Amino acid sequence: MLRSVWNFFTSDPNVKHEDRRETHARELEPPEKKSIDSIQEKTVKESNVSCPSHHLTTAAHSVNVAEDVSKANIKKQTRWSLGGINIHLKQYDKQEEDNKCGAGGQKSEQFEDKDKIKQQLKLLFRRLNLSPVQLKPQDFLQVTSPSMQRHEPCEEENLVHTFIQRLLMMDYRARYLPIKERKHKVNTRRKTGSGAWEGDAFENIFRRSAPVEEVNKQHSLHPMDIQMAALLHSDPFLRQLMVTKLSQCQYALPLLVPSPFNQKIEFPLWTFRQIRKSWKSYEKNIGRNQGIHEAETPMVAFFRFSAISTSKSQIINTLINERHDTFFHRHCRGSSKSCVLMDGVVEIAWYCPSGEKTDKFTDCIAFCNLHGDAQAYETQIKILSEESSINVVLLPDLDKSDKSMTIVEQLYNNPKPLICLLTEDECVLTEMQKDKYKIGLKDRNKSDVSEELRRTINKCLSNTTSNFKLSDLVKHSGIKIDETDRCCKKGHEMAKQITALLENSELSKIKETFLPCQGKLWHEWCLKNKELYRPQGNNIEMHSSQKQMEMCKIREQQRERGLSTFMKLFIEKLDSANANEKMYFLKWLGFFLDEYTLEDLSTLHLKYDDKWSKVLHLKKKHDKSEQLKVEQTQLEEMSEEINAATFGLEHLLREIGQIYESHESGKKNKETTGCQFNVSSLPRLAAELMVSGYPMELMDGDAAHVPLIWVKAVLDELIKILGDKRVFVLSVLGIQSTGKSTLLNAMFGLQFAVSAGRCTRGAFMQLVKVSEELKNHFKFEYLLIVDTEGLRALELAGRSTRHHDNEMATFVVGLGNMTLINIFGENPAEMQDILQIVVQAFLRMIKVLLNPSCMFVHQNVGDITAGEKNMVGKRRLQEKLDEMTQLAAKEEVCDAECFSDVIKFDIKTDVRYFAQLWEGSPPMAPPNPRYSENVQELKDSILSHASKCNGVTLTQFRDRVGDLWNALLNENFVFSFKNTLEIVVYRKLEEEYAKWTWSLRSSMLEIEDKLHNRINNRQMHKVESRDLEQEMAKVNEEVKESMKVYFEEHKEKEVLIQWRMKFQEKIEHLHGDLVRDAKRKLDNISHQREALSKLDGQKTLHERKLLDKSKELGFSLKQKHLDENEMKIEFDHLWVKWVSELAGDIRPLEEVNIVNDIFTILGEIHEVALVHERLSKFESINQMTDFTIYVNPIKIFGIRSTQPFVLPPEEQESVKNLVQSIVRGTENQVKSKSVAKMGYNKSYIQEIAHFVKTNVGKHKCLHTQYEFKKEFTVDLTLFMCKLAGERFAQLHQVFREANDPLMYLEKKKPEYFSVFQGFCRGATSAAVFGALICNELKEPILQSVYNKTAKDLAGEMRTNIPAFTGNRSNLEKHILKKLAEDEDFDSFMEYILYPRDHFEEFIKAEVQAYVTRPNSSALTMIKVNIRHKENSIIIAAETATAEVLSKRWDANMWLDVFSCCLKDELQYNKEHLTGNCCQDITDFELLNEIVKKELRPITEELNKGLTNPSDIKMTMFRKPPDEILIEHFCQCCWVICPFCKVVCVNTMEDHPGDHIAPFHRNCGMNGMIYRGTNNLSLSFCTSAVASDRSFYPSCNPDRRVLWKEYRTASPKYSSWCITPDLSELPYWKWFVCQFQDDLESHYSRTFKGSGTIPNNWRYFTKEDALESLNKYI
Repeated sequence: MLRSVWNFFTSDPNVKHEDRRETHARELEPPEKKSIDSIQEKTVKESNVSCPSHHLTTAAHSVNVAEDVSKANIKKQTRWSLGGINIHLKQYDKQEEDNKCGAGGQKSEQFEDKDKIKQQLKLLFRRLNLSPVQLKPQDFLQVTSPSMQRHEPCEEENLVHTFIQRLLMMDYRARYLPIKERKHKVNTRRKTGSGAWEGDAFENIFRRSAPVEEVNKQHSLHPMDIQMAALLHSDPFLRQLMVTKLSQCQYALPLLVPSPFNQKIEFPLWTFRQIRKSWKSYEKNIGRNQGIHEAETPMVAFFRFSAISTSKSQIINTLINERHDTFFHRHCRGSSKSCVLMDGVVEIAWYCPSGEKTDKFTDCIAFCNLHGDAQAYETQIKILSEESSINVVLLPDLDKSDKSMTIVEQLYNNPKPLICLLTEDECVLTEMQKDKYKIGLKDRNKSDVSEELRRTINKCLSNTTSNFKLSDLVKHSGIKIDETDRCCKKGHEMAKQITALLENSELSKIKETFLPCQGKLWHEWCLKNKELYRPQGNNIEMHSSQKQMEMCKIREQQRERGLSTFMKLFIEKLDSANANEKMYFLKWLGFFLDEYTLEDLSTLHLKYDDKWSKVLHLKKKHDKSEQLKVEQTQLEEMSEEINAATFGLEHLLREIGQIYESHESGKKNKETTGCQFNVSSLPRLAAELMVSGYPMELMDGDAAHVPLIWVKAVLDELIKILGDKRVFVLSVLGIQSTGKSTLLNAMFGLQFAVSAGRCTRGAFMQLVKVSEELKNHFKFEYLLIVDTEGLRALELAGRSTRHHDNEMATFVVGLGNMTLINIFGENPAEMQDILQIVVQAFLRMIKVLLNPSCMFVHQNVGDITAGEKNMVGKRRLQEKLDEMTQLAAKEEVCDAECFSDVIKFDIKTDVRYFAQLWEGSPPMAPPNPRYSENVQELKDSILSHASKCNGVTLTQFRDRVGDLWNALLNENFVFSFKNTLEIVVYRKLEEEYAKWTWSLRSSMLEIEDKLHNRINNRQMHKVESRDLEQEMAKVNEEVKESMKVYFEEHKEKEVLIQWRMKFQEKIEHLHGDLVRDAKRKLDNISHQREALSKLDGQKTLHERKLLDKSKELGFSLKQKHLDENEMKIEFDHLWVKWVSELAGDIRPLEEVNIVNDIFTILGEIHEVALVHERLSKFESINQMTDFTIYVNPIKIFGIRSTQPFVLPPEEQESVKNLVQSIVRGTENQVKSKSVAKMGYNKSYIQEIAHFVKTNVGKHKCLHTQYEFKKEFTVDLTLFMCKLAGERFAQLHQVFREANDPLMYLEKKKPEYFSVFQGFCRGATSAAVFGALICNELKEPILQSVYNKTAKDLAGEMRTNIPAFTGNRSNLEKHILKKLAEDEDFDSFMEYILYPRDHFEEFIKAEVQAYVTRPNSSALTMIKVNIRHKENSIIIAAETATAEVLSKRWDANMWLDVFSCCLKDELQYNKEHLTGNCCQDITDFELLNEIVKKELRPITEELNKGLTNPSDIKMTMFRKPPDEILIEHFCQCCWVICPFCKVVCVNTMEDHPGDHIAPFHRNCGMNGMIYRGTNNLSLSFCTSAVASDRSFYPSCNPDRRVLWKEYRTASPKYSSWCITPDLSELPYWKWFVCQFQDDLESHYSRTFKGSGTIPNNWRYFTKEDALESLNKYI
């Protein structure tokens, strides 16, 4: 019925949802003035009609309708809800209309009463702002405005929400909410002219005032109307929760609820299902804890007949709890005569004895109270009188003929005891006949009456065996049971079907039978997992491999156990049910499981308590006998038995998690899981439950382990459902059973388990939404609450409490943005224990750069209002915190003197004192309202702190769970912690950094190209730094702005802030370096230009002469009309003569003999004979693997060795590295010399010889003491000089071709022939010179196109080639993929031993492949750039022509303007054309047309030469694209790991923080061996640092250092961050197995003994290796 009453108002099957809005709008149109007057008139008339059956007074009708209607537009939400009520009442009106009218068309009095009730309800719901949509628990599982109000008077429209919020906080004062008063006119009396009041005292005091018009009065809302309206308006789940909270507040609960319209009665059995009551009989000394719906207790029923002056509810309260109003009565605050919804309602409350002598009753008793005049409610009386043990009636003086006497007679004649309370009689307790009593109430002391009534009830109960059971009410006809709802029945059936499988099962074996995956197997897996993270033995990898295999077997056993029928059915029901059915199903299942286990668990707890008392007794006696050991053993066995018998929903969800994890493990190992359903859907089911408000297990309390795979999968699904929302994580820590869960439940309306037998084990998380109205106040959308098991709670299992408590505290503190530290009482020892654990956890957070906050909650503190005492307590707490900080700092090895050194903490605001939870002694004590106030104050403080915090995203929370737990699995948390969030954010930052640096580099390349052309075009002679800075200014500002936006607007800006300064500095340094480097290059070009100016002048002079001669010859032969062949013969004859004449003035360039220079210079440094001797022996020095022949051992005094000396492998590698380093250095020196521009100089060879000698001299031995022979230095110098000499010879030839006058002139011969040919054929000077200009531009066009294409290609490749799209780590991933795909051992070793060389070669190969591939975009790019240059030349010609014509300039000026326009585009020298040779050009328009005409064939010829990718000449690029990309990617950190030689992946050379690598590799790949053996090391440094093994650092081979203390070995070790990581790393395991023979041959060592390769390594395939790269990089 509770639901049906509201449905009566809100359900109209004839009105569609879409139509209701329009109807609402029509209903809500403000009535005209006339309508309002008519409403007022009607209301006044109706107010005079009484309603005796419901005791509705005129006050109930005196509502200011006019005021309410006129204010209809004030609040939109109010209008909507009222409109909805009006609409949905129409159907009822239509159905009732015919029945309402009598024969004469007049309405009957009965239906007039119904009209009044209906009108009252409409006004009530309107004032309470109740909309048709039912309230749900999720509406209150959120932070809303009403939940943040405390003492402020409440608006009427917010009353229901605020009432429910307060009720969920267990504040019994929710009934007495202060309501914001509406302003009314005050009726005042006038004074006389003399200032005296009119009339005398009697008249003013006692004279009756004229009645105030009823329409101007509006009575306050009755508290019970608010409560009943809230219940009516709630869905079954919220209603159940509310009734449960009412019970906790020791309030009476609705038992039978009649509809005010049709008198149908509903029995809300569902709402009682969750309530449990505990009581203890003093006489029997037996305690009971039972679901109240199944409890069999005596029941005393109270009735009232007719109107009486005594409050029946108040009398019942004196029997139950004199200090608490269990039943609301007329004298309670807020009571009025205007109650609408309580008449006919039967409420029930239970008295539960505490087992003390002072108990009023010896056993649990139910008290039922029928509200209103009993004669009007026959059904209620019938039910109650049948079910009651005793009937109590309150009677006025009645006539025998009174209707009520008929019912009283029936009760009197009933064999059940009857007690009559006579309101108009003064008699004392009188027994009228057996079990029939009467007590007078008139003018009697209430305490005396209460005592007489109590004694009478006890006496009657002693003589009766009649008991009442709540669930038995369903047998009565004429009432509706709320559990007949379709979804409720469906959920009940599903739950019953599942729990039927448990019948006849032994409770201690129930988990093992039905939940096989989470018991012994799961606990064994957890133990193996912890052992995996703490490797032992010589062969760490073999140990880890064995543990992993054992864990895989356990997972396989879990899969073999398969799904029990129970779990299969549970998952099917969970997946198939709709939302409501699912909620009912889970509720029913929870109830049934509790019922199933409760009795046995209670017995076990009693036995455990008895055994625990014996153990304590023996400990107090300091008894160390065998008996104590036996008792303790039995205690632990009982503990395990209790654990095995505990069976709830959390265990079913845990089993689902284990099913998922075991099948995921099977998929990972490529095994068939054989599962009959989609396992991948299980996390979604759990995530949906979490969204609906169910707590989700984060840490398994029984195994003390986080099921990481399952938790991450659930959180991933949660992210899919909600999005990657930001959450504020609030966690709680405290001693067991100190009210942590109760505190969270009260604060946020949660439902964490709080009963004594069901203490929280492990950790649970639950979401609390931030309402839409408050989202602007916070930077997150949800609170994520983490409830934890109590510290020092593991005595039951006998495990190491201290270690577990530290683990739990560290985990919970690390997860939370804020942690509540819950302290119970004022026990110094307990405080000290928890404080030391907590402080240590916060110290760890600081060391791993996490910054949580905390608040202390000091519960159960007496007299918390005493400010002085609070300050003393805070001072003591501060002192204790500081003391614990010092102790914890010693244990964590860090400097901290006081708690404020560890965390930002204000003792004045971050410590809260709480009153005790109960107001009196349980079980009858209500919650202390001061406790609820404290909870609200704490909540406000938490939300105030939270409003300043960004929280974390769900993705970050997921990663944080993994980071913390993986670190906790290792013994050293701080050493092992790896902040995934920071790693991810830093990698993204590096990618952005790569973009910023590319922007600067590509911009500078463009500027360099432009200024390079200007210098060569003699348009610029010197470049200043400020010029370059100005050119770069725009791009530099864009990069700075991009950085600012990234650091200030990124969602992880709090994490990024730590690197901002460093990256800004690096960008500034890069900008400065680029400017300096560009200036140096351009200065070199200027210097070269100046150095070659004399040579250039000679070339220009000769060119002019040849041009004049060609022109003269052409003119002279113009009339002869020679053909092509004749012209060529004539020109060739004269060309030889001209060049011979010029040759006399030219000094040819000197020939160079680089080989001779090498011998000469080496002969000066070394012995000449030795140099000549080594000429035929140095060639293969860079290919050698054994350098023993090149060294001599340094003999130690007094020690002689008979064994031949052999250079150890590690020394061999050291020498090989030296050779490779010198090779790379020599190549760099060769690149740095401008031989192609300036020519060769023998000083270059001298520098290289000196470079080799210096580096050889600096080489240091690792372990073995030796020195290099002279032959090594000579051979190495010869090799390097030969390498450099060959390159110098090639470059010098390029220089000669460009600068030797005779060679240069010979190259220019075709151009002069074309000039001669033009003039010979009669062409004008403009035509000839136009063609000459175009012909001379051919090579500059091509060169400038190549120069521009290099930069464009590099930029395109950064976008299109996957290896180049990200940062250096991404590039390395693709290198590793290529290596695996090629399976070439030598390439692998080059990568391992010479990573930088391999990186550069990879980039070159990728660029070459990209450029030369079919359909290469390089060709298109080059052709586009050719077209661009063509357009630039045409524009330059047009500009020059326009300028010359407008200013009447000559041809020299045309050339000046033309070349000036092209100064940035390409290199063009016009000097040889200036002077007299072109003075006869006057037709500049013709010259312009000739340039356009002759330019097209040239560009077409260039395009024809580029038809295939192979036509692209890589040597044409002044700075090739591969070199550009090498500079971009390889100017980074190249520091290698001192163990495995993996390269640091940081993008910056001088990066902040430690060197890092995403994953390390097998140390044996680098030649590392086990000391004293010939066995290559199998260890990965990331697993070795988690062990207790030692190593011997290369810098001090005699010193033994623990792996986990590797940073102490030397600076090169301390600069690396190597966190323990037991990941499988398939890539390098596959490599070791694939190339085992090659590695053993390469190092002349074996993988045997301690280095034996585990068998499971050989199962990894190349596909596994490639797949792992995406996971780890």
